[in-house]
Amino acid sequence: MTLALMLTPLAEASTADAAAVKTIVESVATLADRNEFEALERLFADEILVDYSSLSGQPADVKSPRALMTEWAGVLPGFDRTRHDLSNVTATIDGPRATATAEVIAGHWIADDYWQVDGHYDYKLVREDNGWKITAITFTLEAETGSRDVFGPAIEAAGTQPSPYLQRQQTRQVVMDFLTGLEEKDMDKVNGVWAEDAVQDMPYVPAGWPNKVVGREALIQQYAGWPTASGAANFTDSIVFRDTTDPQTVFVEYKGVVDIVPTGLTYRQTYGGLFHVEDGKITLFREYFDPREFARAFDLNQ
Repeated sequence: MTLALMLTPLAEASTADAAAVKTIVESVATLADRNEFEALERLFADEILVDYSSLSGQPADVKSPRALMTEWAGVLPGFDRTRHDLSNVTATIDGPRATATAEVIAGHWIADDYWQVDGHYDYKLVREDNGWKITAITFTLEAETGSRDVFGPAIEAAGTQPSPYLQRQQTRQVVMDFLTGLEEKDMDKVNGVWAEDAVQDMPYVPAGWPNKVVGREALIQQYAGWPTASGAANFTDSIVFRDTTDPQTVFVEYKGVVDIVPTGLTYRQTYGGLFHVEDGKITLFREYFDPREFARAFDLNQ
């Protein structure tokens, strides 16, 4: 085998990696312009060094993908249109690490106002089990046209009609407030999640138990005895959120382990919960659980 043939697989691998890295860089621009923040979030490593200091004057900062997407989702959807036009994208592969550069002209439109920045991006990436991920992004400003006054109206518009990405975050946070409130015996937190017309629907309950509770006041009464009836409780260690097409609705898989004070028994339950959240309040909580375990732990079979 000649040396050229021996080196061919390595060269091909490097070329394929370079193509993958370039695609990621180009995808950041495309997905940002399309406000597809869930897909965009998956392009980043668990921590990203973000440096827009030449534009904002603020120092570089390390962020999580969710924190970065929350920032972008809080402004970009408020524009009538954005376009990040990339050119001269390059990629250099060094084993499990890569660097990339791209020139950019970024236009932002809202009503009759326009703002454009010209510059270039520098990226750092690392190869993980599921592909290349961005670990650092730096923007260097070279020219600017128009006025930054576009940001005020854009932020206001994005806040008036939050993007699906932000709505999903709010939906998840309300669910977490409910479950951590139960863990912490913080009934103000638990009671605060319910809408006035909230419904807790329980298709499977022990015989003789109501399978539906309607209204905020009824739900407050339902959970009023929780602090004295329960000891140590955990609902969130293995929680899994399953998003739906509606950002205000999420299906949640979680396990409950609770010490039941009146019986001295430990309640171990596997739950499925369908939550619908509007304006930061739960309007529907459809809870699926095994009524046999409920009856055992609360000693209802005697």
